[in-house]
Amino acid sequence: MQWNTSADFAPLVLFLGGRHKRRIVRTLRDAAEVLMVDWPFEDGEEYVVAVKACADAIIGQIGMDELREMLLSAAREAGMGVLTVIPDSRKTTPHMAA
Repeated sequence: MQWNTSADFAPLVLFLGGRHKRRIVRTLRDAAEVLMVDWPFEDGEEYVVAVKACADAIIGQIGMDELREMLLSAAREAGMGVLTVIPDSRKTTPHMAA
């Protein structure tokens, strides 16, 4: 698995807290770093699932689409705002966590 390539990962912008605290996730490495370094909470069921999914993606057991969905679920659980980019339709869709 290539850590630094973005071909298989549709980008996400995660709003981590303060007004200017955001992180763009384009690669597996970005996902791992945001989960392990930047995540505002280290608990929550969806967070734990996302960390496991990241580890599984690193060893090739799941694909980038699955990891991306787990990351989105964890962001919703944490109450983060997320901006998703859907490359197939070239639309930008804001998703605000409930």
